[in-house]
Amino acid sequence: MAKPEKPGAVGEMVEIVKTVVYALLIALVLRVLLFQPFTIPSASMEPTLLEGDYIIVSKWSYGWSKHSIPFSPPLFHGRIFDRTPDRGDIVVFKLPRDNKTDYIKRLIGLPGDRVQVTNGHIIINGVQVKDAPLAPITWDVGGGYERPVDRYRETLPGPGGATFTAHDFGPDGEVDNTGVFIVPQGHYFFMGDNRDNSLDSRVPKEIGVGFVPEENLVGKAPIIMLSWNREASLFKPWTWFTEARPSRFFRNLNT
Repeated sequence: MAKPEKPGAVGEMVEIVKTVVYALLIALVLRVLLFQPFTIPSASMEPTLLEGDYIIVSKWSYGWSKHSIPFSPPLFHGRIFDRTPDRGDIVVFKLPRDNKTDYIKRLIGLPGDRVQVTNGHIIINGVQVKDAPLAPITWDVGGGYERPVDRYRETLPGPGGATFTAHDFGPDGEVDNTGVFIVPQGHYFFMGDNRDNSLDSRVPKEIGVGFVPEENLVGKAPIIMLSWNREASLFKPWTWFTEARPSRFFRNLNT
């Protein structure tokens, strides 16, 4: 009986290529429809999110737009299965100025809201947000430099009433006193929890964020998966362990 012929080198290569293509397609589908990882690159959301946190963003929370797909191809406009976000959600969105850069901030103003900041306090629709002062601390701002920081335990109005800690270097920062922002329909108003170190909707679109169109929402950040200090480096494998922050692993951001 003749033995079956072994596949040649060409056949093996074809199978390998097919396996790689299938794996990439599955990864793409998961990334578009379900989850997308992000690394926090700055201090604008401290103390909620620290530089070096590795988060997972749920893509289905608000439905899908062209920005759910890598490189934001203009395949359609608006959102599919659109869901309204809640005030207080931590959201990844595309910067309106270029529709490319990923930003992450906290949702403060919904369509139709009137938002103002006075002496560092947020006022929504004429009512000041509850912000109980906490004991000040000294905060590491990087580069071996520390400075005192005021802390507030804020509770936003509306369903869910998100409660979180915000940092402020004082009531006289550049964006601690603003006019009234009227959030247009189909747009949202975002701020960073690190109030004096955040380029957000308090700053005009031309140089900051401005109002964010609902189409630009990428997804909600519900959890921190992993976290490393600034000193961790991809090219220094030992720092993956020595600079890890296990206390932040799998931290729920919805509480």
